[in-house]
Amino acid sequence: MPAVDLGTPSVPRPRRRCRQIMVGGVPVGGDAPVSVQSMTTTVTADVDATLRQIAELTAAGCQIVRVAVPSQDDADALAAIARRSRIPVVADIHFQPRYVFAAIDAGCAAVRVNPGNIRKFDDKVGEIARAAGAAGVPIRIGVNAGSLDPRLLRKHGRATPEALVESALWECSLFEEHGFRELKISVKHHDPQVTVAAYRLLARRCDYPLHLGVTEAGPLLQGTVKSAVAFGLLLAEGIGDTVRVSLSAPPVEEVKVGIGILESLGLRGRRLEIVSCPSCGRAQVDVYTLADRVAAALDGFPHPLRVAVMGCVVNGPGEAREADLGVAAGNGKGQIFVRGEVVRTVPESRIVETLVEEALRLAGDFPDG
Repeated sequence: MPAVDLGTPSVPRPRRRCRQIMVGGVPVGGDAPVSVQSMTTTVTADVDATLRQIAELTAAGCQIVRVAVPSQDDADALAAIARRSRIPVVADIHFQPRYVFAAIDAGCAAVRVNPGNIRKFDDKVGEIARAAGAAGVPIRIGVNAGSLDPRLLRKHGRATPEALVESALWECSLFEEHGFRELKISVKHHDPQVTVAAYRLLARRCDYPLHLGVTEAGPLLQGTVKSAVAFGLLLAEGIGDTVRVSLSAPPVEEVKVGIGILESLGLRGRRLEIVSCPSCGRAQVDVYTLADRVAAALDGFPHPLRVAVMGCVVNGPGEAREADLGVAAGNGKGQIFVRGEVVRTVPESRIVETLVEEALRLAGDFPDG
């Protein structure tokens, strides 16, 4: 049988040239694919709970995970977590430089530091650089609008793009003085427009890999919109080497959104994609319920598949023909399309099971099917 035409547009996207670092076994920067990160919400000292959440994130497609280290108990738990996690663990350090050394000794794949709120951080840079360099552990300089160095707030008046970038590059320069360049940078703001401006400026002024994020983006819908806007603009310009979608939602949702953004930009091979109409007065089927049932039935399908779920005769047949698999439903029945051809018409009650049957047939056409 002929190969499945996935219909994925081939759009060259020149990436910003930058150095590459290794976060555990995950390359970040250079010509490496853009990776997806998240952060656990458990108390890090609760090793079992943290590892369970890391396993959930790993199953969802997360490639790098960050854990908070606000206390000595959390620092003491890092070795067990780093050893048992299937993906690289990054220690998130605030306020106490001694936890940076604990994270390096524990075998964490990287350490994130926020220069705006680590007391006497500047005095410790040389010691941190030596320890991280000896262990092969990269450092992320993570600047946030909400915790910007007070000196720069006084200078710029507020968390402007220029203030965020100045903070990040100043701290990078301190590491550079000690010959340490295994760095990546983030400059996060809650406003996507400020975020985009800051990363554009930063991209022009350094060659370090960049970790994209809109900080405190908000609940699921609002945070998804903000992150998609900022990441879409930046990634389309070749800016960004790893992403974390910050949501007031379970971290697995962050991973799903991050992967979805990369897939929609053609920066990651797509998986299951449901193309469904928004419904209107022409619809002769409950499109919302049908689309949800199809998505649930095909969840976990191991190959990239675009499935159209359409509810009327205006756009339905055309969209269904353009998908790998589709249905144009109405009047109590559904026309099932495979590779642009109608293969059968079934009662509405059998649409979902028929689509699953046809998807399984298509699975045999993939190389590892």
